[in-house]
Amino acid sequence: MTSNYQSVNNLKVSGKLLAFVNEELLEGTDIPAEKFWLGFDKAVHELAPINRELIKTREDLQKKIDDWHIKNKGREVEIKEYKKFLKNIGYLKDEGSDFKIDTNNVDNEITQIAGPQLVVPIMNARYTLNAANARWVSLYDSLYGTNIIQSDEGGSERYDPLRGQEVIKYVREFFDKYIPIDGTSWKNIAALKVINHDLIILKDDYEYKLKDRNKFIGHRGDADKPSAIIIKNNNLHFEIIINPKAFSAAHDIAGISDIIAESAVSTICDNEDSVAAVDAEDKIICYKNWLGLMKGNLKIQFEKNGKKLERKLNPDRSYISKEGKGLKLHGRSLLLIRNVGHLMTNPSIILKDGSEVPEGIMDAFITTVAALHDLKNKRNSRTGSIYIVKPKMHGPEETAFTDLIFSKVEELLDLKKNTCKIGIMDEERRTSANLKECIRTLKSRVFFINTGFLDRTGDEMHTSMEAGPMIKKGDMKSAKWISAYENNNVDIGLKCGFFGKAQIGKGMWAMPDKMNEMMIDKINHLKAGANCAWVPSPTAASLHALHYHQINIFDEQKKIIKRDQAKLDDLLSIPIANRPNWSVDEINSEISNSAQTLLGYVVRWIDQGVGCSKVPDINNIGLMEDRATLRISSQHIANWIHHGITTKTQVLEIMKEMAKIVDKQNEEDKNYVKMSDDFDRSLAFKTACDLIFKGKFQPSGYTEPLLHLNRLKKKINQN
Repeated sequence: MTSNYQSVNNLKVSGKLLAFVNEELLEGTDIPAEKFWLGFDKAVHELAPINRELIKTREDLQKKIDDWHIKNKGREVEIKEYKKFLKNIGYLKDEGSDFKIDTNNVDNEITQIAGPQLVVPIMNARYTLNAANARWVSLYDSLYGTNIIQSDEGGSERYDPLRGQEVIKYVREFFDKYIPIDGTSWKNIAALKVINHDLIILKDDYEYKLKDRNKFIGHRGDADKPSAIIIKNNNLHFEIIINPKAFSAAHDIAGISDIIAESAVSTICDNEDSVAAVDAEDKIICYKNWLGLMKGNLKIQFEKNGKKLERKLNPDRSYISKEGKGLKLHGRSLLLIRNVGHLMTNPSIILKDGSEVPEGIMDAFITTVAALHDLKNKRNSRTGSIYIVKPKMHGPEETAFTDLIFSKVEELLDLKKNTCKIGIMDEERRTSANLKECIRTLKSRVFFINTGFLDRTGDEMHTSMEAGPMIKKGDMKSAKWISAYENNNVDIGLKCGFFGKAQIGKGMWAMPDKMNEMMIDKINHLKAGANCAWVPSPTAASLHALHYHQINIFDEQKKIIKRDQAKLDDLLSIPIANRPNWSVDEINSEISNSAQTLLGYVVRWIDQGVGCSKVPDINNIGLMEDRATLRISSQHIANWIHHGITTKTQVLEIMKEMAKIVDKQNEEDKNYVKMSDDFDRSLAFKTACDLIFKGKFQPSGYTEPLLHLNRLKKKINQN
């Protein structure tokens, strides 16, 4: 808990946070503690009032939109009239002249290499290290351990040689398609060696070469008997590991023991939706892990299957180029840091008027100071940039405010202007409706835009809460607004010059156990024009990486840039259900599904401080849940109560029934506290109910205020 404040200039700072900043964060930088706190004090007192005003603008706009829908109740929304209203209140901005972004010093992982992007809760050091090291992942292991390979031994701990053969067959067939050998197949090659700077593939005493010989870039070990062959396709690498003595090479005539795929090209280290950080104690954990990544010394000891293990950051991967030179490939994912948005405050620091510090401003200064350590050794960003992902911004005024925040950060830390690059999460309705103007405010900083279907749907429902009952959650993906939103993001990005300069990203695959389904579905993100898309695990990253070998995304973007731009009218269409005739069973089933995942997530957040977890849904399919999924579920049920599709009494009964199911699903967890033993005393159950029953009145439909409030209560009770 945050306590024992110490006065620093006009601030009251948690003693623990003060000690961390002064003794760990600033150590090894050229920034004295006195200078940092003096500059932070001045900046935060200039920025906090602007921050408050922007949040008030959100509230004022929402009130006007609510009133407009109430006034026009019963009438079909006429899009021209609706747009005119949104312009009059300042929600929609006039679009300015065309422009191109001029962001400089951006790493190749952003500009030239298309690939998977991991998102990891920075609060968990072990997961964070796994993600940072997921630049290189065993493709054999990923295929063997998932449902891509269908066999009876899929869940067995005993090695199944037939399943192993299926893995090898899958990879060989993939290589035949995308890294073909001229004149033969990968399936029955006998050996690999390097002669005269070229890859020679042996089969039946004949020598073969790759159809595209430029795809071979180097090797490890002796040229005559290499231990690894390095292949490059669409700017992504494979390492073919050759070790005839390895167990996995027992049935491979060429002695290939594994294929290592370049996988998570970039990773978002998340301070936001996937963590439960509510006070100084929690924030220090997040900041320390980020600092360890930036210093390169983050490590953790843990026990697994009775063995003591240590995990630390991987080194770069050395190899000999085909010209005979010693070269290296980056050993880690390019690390980006997601700060908190503009809404939340945090009790870690108290301002001179007695208010809590805006958390996003605190994040901006502290996470950037941590990155100063990397600017010296350039192990993360080779170009000397710091990559900040900024979520939940509403419109151009808020993106401009982010630019102002980081200008103040750079000024204090003596950094060159625009050292801090900004990723815009296009996940709020006012941002997607004004995306071009949002990008304009950050045109010298922006390095990525990313659609966030989940948060965007939550904001869609909250913004139009008074318009009518929303369609079912499952129908949202086929609604007119969502396809316009996804296309608009790509169209605007390309129009603003993102091609070869910045990432255009797409959202998360939420079912980590359903990798076969992911491989069928997620290639659509590339077809839509995204040069990165989110995955929930290193395994998913290695498999999704295969899509980027199948499709050259830059060729796709060249086609997409010629199409007609998505229509604003479609983007602003409201997904209300006109005269719904759902049965009671349909309604209760929809609510039960939302309630069950909502409860499964909230109980871990409140009771255990877990901000991201695999929550079994009503059909026992594990879904990666974070606050964005929670926002949809709570807003959807709140909307249906508000419009009389269901009642508060009925929802409460369903919540109690679902709580019993969630309790049953968690019975193996020794730290779990059952909700159904005493609903009135369960803070987690109460919080879950509040998110629904008070959902209409939550700012922008966000879940953070109620979660933070009740997690703090829980922590007080635990101490």
